[in-house]
Amino acid sequence: MQAEQILKIVQEVLDERKGQNITTLDVRGKTSFTDYMVVVTGTSDRHLKSLCDYVAEKLKESGIKPLGIEGDLGSDWVLLDLGDVIVHAMNAQARGFYQLEKLWSVDDSKESEQQLG
Repeated sequence: MQAEQILKIVQEVLDERKGQNITTLDVRGKTSFTDYMVVVTGTSDRHLKSLCDYVAEKLKESGIKPLGIEGDLGSDWVLLDLGDVIVHAMNAQARGFYQLEKLWSVDDSKESEQQLG
C-alpha cells in the first residue's frame, strides 16, 4: 500500500473517532525515516490510546501492521509508527509544549541559506 493510501485511512479514522485539530505534515525531503506525520489532539489519555488503536486495527484489515506503538494509558503522547506515516496523538498541553508543526515546518530554502551563510 502506498503512503498516500495509508495517510488517507489514518485521516479518516482519526476524524471518525473525534480526533481534534488533525494536521498532516509532509516531511519528504526533510527526513529519511517517514514521508508523513499526522498530529492529532485527543481529549484524554484514553482517547489518545484509542485513536491509535483504531487506526492500527483499520490498517491491519488492509494487511498493514504497525511497526510500533509508544505510550499507553496515563501518557500525554501516543506515537503510532506505520513506516511511511507516523501518528502523534497528544493532549492539548503536550501539543502546545512540543509544537511539532513548528519543528517540522523548516523552509528548505531558508535552511540552505543558513548552511551557506
